[in-house]
Amino acid sequence: MFSFVKKYTESLGGAEFYGDAALLVFVIVFAGMLWMALRADKNYIHELEQIPFND
Repeated sequence: MFSFVKKYTESLGGAEFYGDAALLVFVIVFAGMLWMALRADKNYIHELEQIPFND
């Protein structure tokens, strides 16, 4: 299956750009989520932890 995909993408002009762009988007989103997780307010996180127990 991967050989089919590889052959198909080789026939496209500029296909290497899509792999680089996807990797760049992944790294940006991952770094952003990591930054948000590390900078989150501890009280807010505690409130979110307690949501399943509050009825």
